Amino acid sequence: MTRVKRGYVARKRRKYLLSLTKGSKRAHSRLYRPAQQQAMKTLAYSHRDRGIRKRDFSSLWITRINAAAHRENVSYSQTLNRLHKAGILLNRKMLAQIAVLDNNTFSAIIKVNN
Repeated sequence: MTRVKRGYVARKRRKYLLSLTKGSKRAHSRLYRPAQQQAMKTLAYSHRDRGIRKRDFSSLWITRINAAAHRENVSYSQTLNRLHKAGILLNRKMLAQIAVLDNNTFSAIIKVNN
């Protein structure tokens, strides 16, 4: 039976894994076994933190809208209720951008269904 050399496949797999942990410190970026453990941890953290990032941004947008609405003596919930009744379909991200960049437009949007 002919001999099968598998070095290339194993080396390719290890090089890929070491490329995933390139920014890590010490053995986590140089040695295969610690790098493998670090890569699993890193991928788990990144999966978890994608959801956390969405939550953080949503919270930021709500805070910005609330602050801008209170400048107009209206609460956040009243603002969204007015927008819903007026049929204005702006999401929280866009409302927050308008509130930060253009106060006059935000005031006009709030006073549409007043």
